[in-house]
Amino acid sequence: MLTGIVGYGVYIPKGRIKTSEIARVWKKEASDLEHSLGVLEKAVAAIDEDAVTLATQAGKDAIFMSGVNPQEIEAMLVGSESHPYAVNPSSTIVAEALGFSNSYLAADLEFACKAGTAGLIFVAGLVEAGKISLGMAIGSDTAQAKPHDVLEYTAGAGAGAYLLGTKNILANILDYTSFSSDTPDFWRREGMRYPSHGGRFTGEPAYYTHILGAAEALLTKTKTKPSDYDYCVFHSPNGKFPQAIYSRLGFTPEQFKPGFIVDKIGNPYSASSLLSLASVLEIAKPKQKIFLVSYGSGAGSDAFALETTNLLPKARTKTKQISWFINNKNYLDYIQLLKNEKKI
Repeated sequence: MLTGIVGYGVYIPKGRIKTSEIARVWKKEASDLEHSLGVLEKAVAAIDEDAVTLATQAGKDAIFMSGVNPQEIEAMLVGSESHPYAVNPSSTIVAEALGFSNSYLAADLEFACKAGTAGLIFVAGLVEAGKISLGMAIGSDTAQAKPHDVLEYTAGAGAGAYLLGTKNILANILDYTSFSSDTPDFWRREGMRYPSHGGRFTGEPAYYTHILGAAEALLTKTKTKPSDYDYCVFHSPNGKFPQAIYSRLGFTPEQFKPGFIVDKIGNPYSASSLLSLASVLEIAKPKQKIFLVSYGSGAGSDAFALETTNLLPKARTKTKQISWFINNKNYLDYIQLLKNEKKI
């Protein structure tokens, strides 16, 4: 029996800051940055929000959509690069808030921007092995960036939660692969507040090599080709990288555009590819196939082949979909950004 998504939920904070506002402060040319990064604005967590509160909101909607009793869920994995505690799990806080029983596996994951999809693979494996019936994987981040660093224009906030099981499936997980290597394009040592990155090194041999590696491995494993899929989703650290990768793999703009939302919310790290997937699920019809590839610095990619079912259209009417969160926004100035991120 196939394992699949039985419920999903998303959360994006209302706060937004435009690329042009950050550029104004640092006396940069906004149009040049918007063109080079492909990001017009990004989501900013409120001063009382963190990766746990975002994850809880997304998880709540995933459970509501599924209609299951939260006490029946046997695993909670939270992937993030911004866990509020260095020692104290986010996963147990979220599970407690969502009403889980005490009989569940809890674990925090960290693998840059692909910790959420790593959680999907772990949970899917447990379900497929018959060890659990239901498990949840969440990617949630309030991404950090040093002031005046290029990341400040893109590092966003958001959460995507996916409940997996074998009954009442909204989208089947047909197969998955991973591609990993020790490629330190992005890092943050213990005690350091902000991450460092390798600049152009983050494209090649980091992002492109790993996305291509995972994607080509999955196409070979499933004996499929890009034209067999209705949609494609790729991790979006900015607006340029995913647009380059889909064409290199042979996908079309029509397959790619529904999942392209980085220009509106920035890069919410572990939530990035999961939120893009939700954007596709919002409009997908039954029996349509989705090709998804995440990326995390350090470095690795997870690739998934999914197929929607007849249950998806009705189920997604139960909760706010990602377009609602994207359009429900409140613009901040740069001083408010610094306050929300507790930099001042």
